Amino acid sequence: MNPVQLGVIGIDHRHIYGMLGGMLAAGAECRGWWTDGAPPTLDGFLKRFPQIHRCRQMEEILDDPSIELVLIAAIPCDRAEIAIRCMERGKDVMLDKPGCTTLADLARVSDAVTRTGRIWSVDFSERFEVPAVIKAQELVDAGAIGRVVQTIGIGPHRLNRALRADWFFDDARYGGILTDIASHQIDQFLIFTGSTDAEIVAASVGNFANSGDPGLQDFGEILLRSQSAQGYVRVDWYTPDALPNWGDGRFIILGTEGYIELRKYVDVSGRDGTDHLFLVNKTRNEYINCANIPLTYFEALAADVRNRTATAMSFSHAAKVTELAITAQRMAVRRGNLAASM
Repeated sequence: MNPVQLGVIGIDHRHIYGMLGGMLAAGAECRGWWTDGAPPTLDGFLKRFPQIHRCRQMEEILDDPSIELVLIAAIPCDRAEIAIRCMERGKDVMLDKPGCTTLADLARVSDAVTRTGRIWSVDFSERFEVPAVIKAQELVDAGAIGRVVQTIGIGPHRLNRALRADWFFDDARYGGILTDIASHQIDQFLIFTGSTDAEIVAASVGNFANSGDPGLQDFGEILLRSQSAQGYVRVDWYTPDALPNWGDGRFIILGTEGYIELRKYVDVSGRDGTDHLFLVNKTRNEYINCANIPLTYFEALAADVRNRTATAMSFSHAAKVTELAITAQRMAVRRGNLAASM
């Protein structure tokens, strides 16, 4: 079986490291990459992928008929246009989240998917690149905690100010904290509750610790519900310096017969490493180390590119997550040092 041939357009976010690394591990081959200028991620990209050719212009990737899949981690507000250009050239796309930043862009993307029949997939890395989430989904699907009635998703992040480009501090360019980070937790809410749609009940965003950067939203929260379940999301840029990684991401899944807690990246003052899962139900009260659980998204996406299927993620799901995140952002009450509107 011939390996999937891919290209990269835009390396403005560090998530491109996991996106490209995951596809290469799944057997794909990268024929080249292009990005505008020298973003702060450039040195890290070159260190990880020194053997891959850098193209002089984006069109080298768009015009290469052998490239089947394009990975896009450009500045968030630019992702929709790049994805549409790729799809119109007969290429599938995998994007860093957010896949786009406005409802108008999402409508244009949906039209392009319908017209071209191409794949538009978003790498929600807090699910697809976290083995503990894969295990949790297996347990939920097996009925280990009964019917899921609520999820709580916590997504703290480290600011790392010195590593951030100018666009990071401009909410019109990154889309706002809910459009961006909270898309992860919305994705997991829909998956774990078996929901295909949801309502944003309430949302707020704030800037409480960075008064000199009025375009930065350093806090956000969402209350959402579907026909079968409720959810709460909190995201922020407050990870303190003493934590050994970028954020103490947690996810709690409440069922009618038990609950699961994921401590994705660190177990504070507890077990070493990542991917900690705690399961409590009628017969089990246990800890499961999920670090060696295999990831499935990248291989599934490669198979979808070959077979014209949608096993990794349906477009309807990716679009619904994006729609809900943007809707929450648009209706959010703005607090702290934020201006009244974006």
